[in-house]
Amino acid sequence: MTANGTTIGNDHRDTSIIVVAGSVVLALAFGVRAVFGGIVQPLSNELFDGRIEVFSLSIAIQNLVWGLAQPGFGIIADKFGDRRALWLGFICYVAGMLICIVGTTPLAQHAGAGVLVGMGISGTAFGVVLAVVGRAAPEEKRGRYLGITSAMGSTGQVVLPLLVSWLVEWLDWRMTLLVVTFALAPMALCIPFLRTNVSQTTTNANSVSITQTVRRAFGYSSYTLLSAGFFVCGFHLAFITAHLPTYVQNFCVSTETAAELRALGLQALALAGFANIFGTLFASYLGNKFPKPYVLAAIYALRALAILVFISLPVTPTSVMIFAFVMGGLWLSTVPLTSALVLTMFGPRAMGTLFGFVFLSHQLGGFAGVWLGGISFDRYASYDQVWYLAIALGVLSALAHLLVQERAAPRTRLAYGK
Repeated sequence: MTANGTTIGNDHRDTSIIVVAGSVVLALAFGVRAVFGGIVQPLSNELFDGRIEVFSLSIAIQNLVWGLAQPGFGIIADKFGDRRALWLGFICYVAGMLICIVGTTPLAQHAGAGVLVGMGISGTAFGVVLAVVGRAAPEEKRGRYLGITSAMGSTGQVVLPLLVSWLVEWLDWRMTLLVVTFALAPMALCIPFLRTNVSQTTTNANSVSITQTVRRAFGYSSYTLLSAGFFVCGFHLAFITAHLPTYVQNFCVSTETAAELRALGLQALALAGFANIFGTLFASYLGNKFPKPYVLAAIYALRALAILVFISLPVTPTSVMIFAFVMGGLWLSTVPLTSALVLTMFGPRAMGTLFGFVFLSHQLGGFAGVWLGGISFDRYASYDQVWYLAIALGVLSALAHLLVQERAAPRTRLAYGK
């Protein structure tokens, strides 16, 4: 029971249902998002004379809006109920996909694939779903449940890019996206199960408590360092998700056709999603054995090393798949550790809001990675500058996490009944 009368936690059966439902929602939210890399080139060829910078900006806007909207969806979830935030996100997601399908101008793509899909992901992905799981799980098992939900949420990134790599060869990009949009339907069946035994009241006192906690969070150096480090995670993941198929298509040394190489890039993303399942579970296990900031530092350092090795060697189908597998093991393994640290610092009551601000930093990085990738390719016919920037940022993030302290932030226990 919290100070404002909120009951946190469900029994084991309810928590298991929440984990399953949350995993399905995450799988669809991230799986659909992952397919855009496979249609960048065909969409750009048809609508924008082959210039991928235009649609890259749409995906960059998607990442930016995802981040900007995340604190808002977190506040909606914390104050008015998780399911309201989830339903709003679902509606935005479907509307954005449909506008992307029928849109023929840059403005339409920016509004659909960019703004609305970004809001849709924000309302159905980590910020809201992990907050539900974090509140439902017993304190001693939170890290485990967060890790399982994050890992199982990666299955969508395995299945949907593979599906699109096949569909885009048989259908045009519009019909492919229409099929993918229908794949969001099971999300609507799972949202009703994503609730905790929380009696939330919108009182002035509660509003002040959230405001005070946000202020304290940004005055706590470990929280700001955690947020800054998460910027790099977003930069890496969004850049690779959006541009790896194009990178493989244009720079892989192979006798395969351009379409086959683009499909290889999508298959590499699917392999990354598969490896991420095990990488996230292993990272969660390590986070229970060792200080979480140190595990995070190791993950970012290994990412920088993996990228350096990948771009230093000739790009072949084999090296692409090896790189995808290695990066997949390090892909979303940062998320349960980062969210668990936010829980440790501030408790579960304001999890949606505070993790929302951390995720905003992640998506600012995603915006930078996707957009810079498009600019680099169009202007220099190369991604080298962005790859080297990704390496430097990985090293800086590793150093930043070494300074993060895994303990409760000052004066937050009383406010949130931790």
